[in-house]
This record gives sequence, structure tokens and C-alpha cells, in this order.
Amino acid sequence: MGDVRADIREFLSSRRARITPDQAGLPAYGGNRRVPGLRREEVAMLAGVSVDYYVRLERGDLAGASESVLDSLARTLQLDDAEREYLFDLARAAGPAPRRAPKPKTSVRPAVQQVLDAIGDAPAWVRNGRHDILAANRLARALYSPVFDDPRRPVNTTRFAYLNPAAREFWRDYDQITHDAAAMLRLEAGRNPHDPELITLVGELSTQSELFRERWASRDVKFHRSGLKRLHHPVVGDLDLNYESMDLPSEPGLVLNVYTAPADSASADALKLLASWAATNAEALADPAPAAPATPVE
Repeated sequence: MGDVRADIREFLSSRRARITPDQAGLPAYGGNRRVPGLRREEVAMLAGVSVDYYVRLERGDLAGASESVLDSLARTLQLDDAEREYLFDLARAAGPAPRRAPKPKTSVRPAVQQVLDAIGDAPAWVRNGRHDILAANRLARALYSPVFDDPRRPVNTTRFAYLNPAAREFWRDYDQITHDAAAMLRLEAGRNPHDPELITLVGELSTQSELFRERWASRDVKFHRSGLKRLHHPVVGDLDLNYESMDLPSEPGLVLNVYTAPADSASADALKLLASWAATNAEALADPAPAAPATPVE
């Protein structure tokens, strides 16, 4: 992270390598191909640009590329929505730096916390693009109690996934979770390539986790919008929960996550049991108040 040209080069070459001539609708001639996917000249032809220009793009020079060229590249490389957004983010990052890049949020307004607290029957929390949990209702704290056991604040779900041994038991689909977490973080790195805290997080994970280094090197990107999470909670056991992730229009960069269980399911019963446990352990689940600033000595 930090070298935009390298990010562009590795992303475009990796996406090119996965597309076969047959998938691109090109005739397959005899003989051995020296590359696993499309050749640069084939991408250039399909995208409607010169070979020299595409070679320049793949070397990392996306600055100034028009929207129509980026659209053609996305179509030729068969990018999905997340990959297409990442390509456009890389193009923006390759251009002149904005005068004042927006600083990713690290807290929420009291009204947002009130909304979370009003969602009484479902775990709900708000995170930023770095996967810091900035606010949560009591049921979310109970559900993610292994994550909140980390004394560092704010807690970070991707740090937990890669660096805490308890994550392998907590997430029953651990391999998918770690893949998705790195892919989502890669997408955020495209949006905010100069975020110092994100750079620090990626550096920490890269240094301490070989698995993260492998996932990060794949250059995969992914949206996190809805799906199924299969958890094993230390108190109530297995839960299969549907999740919805929603951007907060009033808080750009923040995402609301809500987990629910189908009515009359074993997971719904487990959530009710978890709510009862949370009510009797409310004090233990409460986040510690921040320390008061020291009074200056005169």
C-alpha cells in the first residue's frame, strides 16, 4: 500500500491473467501461449486502444485515463462491480492529490448510538472502512464479545480475524471470512490510499500474518452488502445469521451492519438466549469510558 503505480500494475496484470481467450470470445490458435490469460495486445484490441497505450496503463500510468477508456478496460477484463470501482479509485489516486482528502471517521454522533440502542432484537453496529467498530448496541457487544475482549479501542474485526487465535473458532467459515476481510480492506485502500491508520493496519497485519500477506497479494476486492454469517458463540453456540450492510448517508464512510435470524429457527432461539445473557451481563459488556484528561499542574 502506498505505491499506486505498483497497485495499478499488479491489479491489471492479475485481472488480465485470469481471462482466457475463450472467455474473451477470441479464437484459440494452436501452439503454446506464454501467458496464462490474455496478452496485452489482445486486451488493447478488445478495449479499443493502442497496444502502446495499454502497456503504459498497465505499467501504472492511469492518470488522465478517460471514463470511456476505464469502462472499456472494465468490460474487457470482465470486472465485477467492486473491481470496477477499485479501478476507478486507482485512476483517481494516480492523478493529482486532492487539496484536502476527507479524514476517515473514528466516532459517531450520539444520535447514531441512539438508533443502534433502539434496535433491541438484533445485533447492530457501525464501522468505518478500516473495519473499526465505532458503535454497537448491547446485543452486538454480546454477539461479538470475543472481538470486544481485545483491550484496544476501537476494536477491529480484521485484526481479530488474522491475529487472534479465537477467530478460527468464532467464525465457522474462517477461510471465507479472512478472504473477504482482506478484499474489503483492499477496496478501502483504493478509496483512501493515504489514510495513515489504514496504512498502519495493513503494515501490522502484513508483518504478523502470513495468511494476510497471501490474501493481500491476491489483489481481490469485494463489496460487503448482504449474506450469511455462520458463527460459534462461546455462550450460545452456533448461529446462522443473515446480515445487511448499509451506508449511512449522514455519515459518509460509515456502514451500519445488522444481523437477523429467520423466525422460529434455532438461531432465533439462540439470539433470544444471547439477549438474556447480555441483559444479565450488561455491566461487563459496557465499553469502558475513556480516561479523563490529566489535570495540568500549575
